[in-house]
Amino acid sequence: MADSERNRKILLGLVKQPGNDRCADCGAPGPDWASCKLGVFVCLQCSGTHRSLSTRVKSLLLDFFEDDVVESMKSKGNAKAKAVYEKAVPPFYYRPQENDNKVLKEQWIRAKYERQEFTGERKYPPPGYTTGFYEGMLWKKGKEKTLFLQRKFVLSEREFNLMYYNKEDESKGPKAVISIKNLNATFQPEKIGHPHGLQITYHDDDHTRNLYVYHESAEEIVTWYNAIRAVRFAYLKTAFPTGKDQDLALKITRNYLKEGYMEKTGPLQKEMFKKRWFILDSQSRALLYFKGPLDAEELGVVFIGTESIGYSVKEYVPKTARGNKWKCGVMVQTPGRQFIFMCEQESEQKEWLEALREVLSRPMAPQDYIGEARVRNRR
Repeated sequence: MADSERNRKILLGLVKQPGNDRCADCGAPGPDWASCKLGVFVCLQCSGTHRSLSTRVKSLLLDFFEDDVVESMKSKGNAKAKAVYEKAVPPFYYRPQENDNKVLKEQWIRAKYERQEFTGERKYPPPGYTTGFYEGMLWKKGKEKTLFLQRKFVLSEREFNLMYYNKEDESKGPKAVISIKNLNATFQPEKIGHPHGLQITYHDDDHTRNLYVYHESAEEIVTWYNAIRAVRFAYLKTAFPTGKDQDLALKITRNYLKEGYMEKTGPLQKEMFKKRWFILDSQSRALLYFKGPLDAEELGVVFIGTESIGYSVKEYVPKTARGNKWKCGVMVQTPGRQFIFMCEQESEQKEWLEALREVLSRPMAPQDYIGEARVRNRR
């Protein structure tokens, strides 16, 4: 009979070893679950997906481990599993982290262990995100209404664009042809109201526009996400031919640094305050504002530069501005104007100040000056 306490001590020693001390799938520190067949240590959330793969999952702290299971865990471990199941992950494929969207983590686990997409063996048919061309139907939110309708989307690496059609009759041409150059995709399940909700953001005539889409299939929406990343990566390889893959991968897509409501007044600071939805995009150094969280087009943008060229961010106490219901202020000073925003709670004010200062403290890159000029020329 297995010595329960002895086996538990062995496993608790194994999980402290380098490689095992973080979740095999999302990198969360201190994993306390074991996926027995695969021989990997995982966190609580990832353990749920492993359980759905019909593999035994046990708690290191609560469950009984047989001798043969302990020996199997000793002979395997996270590093050996990665060498097999992550042998050939494409440089553009998004590897989810601890705080990422649930559907991304679930599909990462299924792609690794269930579909074995990264073992280096040729797959037929190949995964859709590897072909340079992808098409299919997605549910898309209407521009003015909250109704979602099915629309055909076509993604092309050769043309570096994403198209969608409003009607089934493709002879009339696409409703929109979107350049991949400045496109971003990020999962927004809470905002869109669907666990597979994806926000696609792009530039059009010096304005930022959003598409909100989803698919009922988790695998399909994550395939779309990584197909977009693949085409973006191919574009970046042509735009920055000397760039290293690991550096370019950081520029493919990003989550926004901060989102939420603030109240905003006009340039004279005497206008009525209006509630607006703000998005801080740290990569483009842009603070965008919309009438609501699911608007298709921004109402305006504030560029966040550095202190050395006349930008600053600080707490603000309201004086004479009229109509503001919220009292926790944020002031953004630019070379051409002072912007006043009001937050409902002090905690939100603190979060906005920290996020804005994070962008403010980062040195300007050459392309940032182009972005600054584009914002300035819009006024």
